[in-house]
Amino acid sequence: MKIIKKISDMQEFSRQARLDGKRIGVVPTMGFLHSGHTSLIDRARAEADVLIVTLFVNPAQFAPNEDLDTYPKDFKRDRELCEAHGADVLFAPTPDEMYYPDQSVWINEEKLSQKLCGAGRPVFFRGVCTVVAKLFNITLPDFAVFGQKDAQQALIIKRMVRDLNFPVEIIIGSLVREANGMAMSSRNRYLDNEQRRNALAISEALHQVEKDIVTFHIHNKEKIMIAISKQISSAGGEVDYVSIYDAETLDDISDKSKRILIACAATFGKARLIDNVVLDLNN
Repeated sequence: MKIIKKISDMQEFSRQARLDGKRIGVVPTMGFLHSGHTSLIDRARAEADVLIVTLFVNPAQFAPNEDLDTYPKDFKRDRELCEAHGADVLFAPTPDEMYYPDQSVWINEEKLSQKLCGAGRPVFFRGVCTVVAKLFNITLPDFAVFGQKDAQQALIIKRMVRDLNFPVEIIIGSLVREANGMAMSSRNRYLDNEQRRNALAISEALHQVEKDIVTFHIHNKEKIMIAISKQISSAGGEVDYVSIYDAETLDDISDKSKRILIACAATFGKARLIDNVVLDLNN
């Protein structure tokens, strides 16, 4: 596995791979990899002739009061996992390599990013869209794999690719959970044992909704959101949001909706955690 840190070297590598007729897949990550990440790498490996994993903690998506300085890092372990799961290249640039000191061009998505995580993190998706666009221009992939845990992000990246005509197929990999049901996240490491037990309320509440959806009926979505919020709050979590939207558009649910997204974010201790379930409607 090659480790590349310079943009020019990465572009040269990818240009040559494309000239050789290779199908390039990329999995963008911020490192501190877990089984959720490696499932995306495995998915990409199955379809790529050349597989690139990017490892970059993107400062542009962090607000001043967020955890950029403490975001977990373990480059040695990340490198070993990427190699074990068949990556051909690990692209690991520095912030100085990725951003000019006077960078003044940014990408804003102006609809899907206005709710859920975007409502409370106004710079987040500007940073995400900009860095993903840059990574696409650097790695020149035929396809990219993102995770369902970041459901809003996945929809926004799909919209960016559509609206800006990127020749990149977006593949969404399944959400991966720990054995106890908690959604895998690099930020889970912030939790102590008690907080980890309490934070299970997020996934338990969502899974309870899956079981009870026939009883509640989706048109009574307020009852569903209140039930989820109460369960998380009762476990000591600070609820950021619980929302229910059309899973394809993030619009309010209508008769045309085929799938619904039930998404939530809550903080336990220092960890802001997100989770979601997607349910099919019998239209």
